[in-house]
Amino acid sequence: MKKSYNNWNKEELILEIEKLYKRKKFGLVWEDKPEEVVEDCKKKIPILERDKSKSIKNHNTKTNIIIEGDNYHTLSVLNYTHKGKIDGIYIDPPYNTGSSDWKYNNNYVDQEDPYRHTKWISFIHNRLKITKDLLKEDGIICITIDDHELPRLIMIMEEVYGENNHLGTICIRNNPSGRSTMKGISINHEYAIFFSKSPISKVGRLPRNEKQINRYPEKDKKGYYEEVNFRKGGGIRKESPKMFYPLFISNNSWRIPKMSWNNDKKEWILNEKVKRGENVIYPVDDLGREKRWKWALERVKNESDELFVRKVKGENHIFHKNRMSHNTVLPNTWWDKKEYSATDHGTRLLKEMFGELKTFDYPKAVEAVKDCLKVLSGNKDAVFLDFFAGSGTTGHAVLELNKEDNGNRSFILGTNNENNISEDACFPRIKKAIQGYKNQKNINIKGLGGSLEYFKTKFIPYGHSDQNKILLAKKASDILCLKEEIYDEYISKIDYKIYKKENKYIFIVYDQLSIEKIKKLITQYNAKIKIYVFSLGGDLFEEEFEEFNNVEIFPMPEPILATYKRLFL
Repeated sequence: MKKSYNNWNKEELILEIEKLYKRKKFGLVWEDKPEEVVEDCKKKIPILERDKSKSIKNHNTKTNIIIEGDNYHTLSVLNYTHKGKIDGIYIDPPYNTGSSDWKYNNNYVDQEDPYRHTKWISFIHNRLKITKDLLKEDGIICITIDDHELPRLIMIMEEVYGENNHLGTICIRNNPSGRSTMKGISINHEYAIFFSKSPISKVGRLPRNEKQINRYPEKDKKGYYEEVNFRKGGGIRKESPKMFYPLFISNNSWRIPKMSWNNDKKEWILNEKVKRGENVIYPVDDLGREKRWKWALERVKNESDELFVRKVKGENHIFHKNRMSHNTVLPNTWWDKKEYSATDHGTRLLKEMFGELKTFDYPKAVEAVKDCLKVLSGNKDAVFLDFFAGSGTTGHAVLELNKEDNGNRSFILGTNNENNISEDACFPRIKKAIQGYKNQKNINIKGLGGSLEYFKTKFIPYGHSDQNKILLAKKASDILCLKEEIYDEYISKIDYKIYKKENKYIFIVYDQLSIEKIKKLITQYNAKIKIYVFSLGGDLFEEEFEEFNNVEIFPMPEPILATYKRLFL
């Protein structure tokens, strides 16, 4: 039991003051609830073991990853293997509806739990705080959520990623028929919250929908456009006096008159008179307010073919062709497509693939996830992470995006195996999506292609003793394969292993006494080689390999232990 503050000693008082100081700014304060999977990492550390029976090999594609295990442990390993490598993170965590939709310390959290929100905050915060280092400097994270935890999630994200890095919150109409509530308001939507890692992040663009395309009904040899009044509705003369200039206009044409700029009066002076049939026109609206034109005079001269005369209410006006400059647009905050329906395009798809799938409820619609991924990154080679993978919708979405635009994106999915969801839902779904399948109507669905490796989290004792370091080094090969993205075992010996991918190799050396043997082997390879050498003290052995220009040397397992020390202690 915690002592009363009246009995605290000096050191305890200092610690409490430091805690209060950290919380002095406006933000979310909660009573942190210890989580078993987090506390366990102080006594044992996660490693990876690859299940080779689930490997899917396809040439000329990046390898996708599924990691089975608690996502806190998965994120811990990725902090070593994928630090700064992830373009975008998309997660769909438990919404904490009170309907026992998730567990905390192996017990379901229901509506009656007095610490329901506190447990959820601790659960999410433990994971989000170790995600930021995984993202590239311009990376973005997206989290979907509903009203149950939206306010608290935004405040957690502001703490972890920074208030200024909140890119926006999008409302997605994912349930057109509505979900009834005890309070009497039918719920049709959920939210997608986007935060960037740094100010240099830029959101990706989305394809224009039919309504946005129809905004540009006219077409000429340059493309589609809409006709827009050349007078800028929101601008005023005082803000941009040089944009308040005269134009001569007739029924069918317009022209730029001779004029000069008076710097003292801050206005254009006409140097010629109108000709018969012409009138002078300024950007003045129907109420007589002096506005400004949309373009500077120099641009008008260069793009004169984009302006034309249009009669409005019996008066001649200058219009311009506002062109559809891109086939894509920046995302807006309201998304509403029939393909976003979780029931019609999430649950129904799984039924087509599996029949009645009992291991997962309420899967996301692939189209909704695809659009979120497009916002996260416009890079066709992007690496996406989803550590609440569930039935694998994010992986399916990545494969479809690659098929649509010939991209080479890849995914890392992290999911536990509660109710066999990884073995019976996530993995077989991704396998079917890659290789193809026969749906419930006996129709062959062509595969989307791709490669896959499957890992499981395991554990070894934590500690810096020689014995623990030796054990970790022996178990580190699959972690190193994931780090280097090389999975094909080329040579396997007691004292070393070699893995190969095209013209790249990784050597894992378990015994320092084998270095001379390894040096002789290297002379046989005209390729890039990374060598991981076991060392109790973290020695690099660079001097041993200085004669080779194609070799990089790394110690093991000290960098892995250093990563875990940073996260767990």
